Amino acid sequence: MTTPGTSPLTAADLVEGWHRVGVRPGMAVIVHSSLSSLGRVEGGAAAVVASLREAVGPGGTVATPAFTGSVVCDPAPDHAGLPTPEIAELRAAVPLFHPGLPSPMGAIAEALRSLPESLRSTHPQASVAAVGAHAREVTARRSLGWAVGRESPFGALHDLGGYVLLVGVGHNRNTFLHYAETFAPNRRLKLRRFPMAIQGERVWIETPDVGNDNDTHFPVVGREFEELAGIREVLVGDAPCRLVPVRELIPFAVRRLTELLAADGPGAA
Repeated sequence: MTTPGTSPLTAADLVEGWHRVGVRPGMAVIVHSSLSSLGRVEGGAAAVVASLREAVGPGGTVATPAFTGSVVCDPAPDHAGLPTPEIAELRAAVPLFHPGLPSPMGAIAEALRSLPESLRSTHPQASVAAVGAHAREVTARRSLGWAVGRESPFGALHDLGGYVLLVGVGHNRNTFLHYAETFAPNRRLKLRRFPMAIQGERVWIETPDVGNDNDTHFPVVGREFEELAGIREVLVGDAPCRLVPVRELIPFAVRRLTELLAADGPGAA
């Protein structure tokens, strides 16, 4: 094992690290990550992706968020009615989603998305990229509304008994807590707005989804679940990492988010 902060992490160091965190062959794992948190990595993000694939083996699946919500979005969301010429020009410049559209979700996510064999789901703002045995199953699901809910790749990963691997990031980056909130009766709401091509015509679509947490409840729920489940933090290089089982997390998170949101009172942001 490489001592943190000394020589660069090799692929072998990373595979050994993922195994210490709890990653096993055959697992379906979605990775939320910060490359810089690991320290120096020989081969960079591509080596991290390769090590994750080796850790889960040929029967496993590695997925990452490939979200484009900051790219495929309305540049004037507060403007109602017919657009001014200036707003119309801004909106016309917003790209349509396509599988090759780069994602701003970090170097590791983009390295996985860029692999020739990588598959990607098709939600214009909340896509997921995946490689491995169940990649097609994970990326086949899409619902325009509730983009991270039951009929999304996150629902597929839940059904597969998947895991969330947090690499140098906290539960404020754990999209499965958004997934859990879709089941809460008092869930927070937001409106997604994005362009799509439908029968050759470019149109703007509005769909409901759960709102942003803004570090309000997700860190609390994640920490409480880790304590309950006995999940331990493991250093891989310089990065604190945790492996979270989705099927166990979701019922706990739904219950706790329901309680915390009720305590916020009606209309709380």
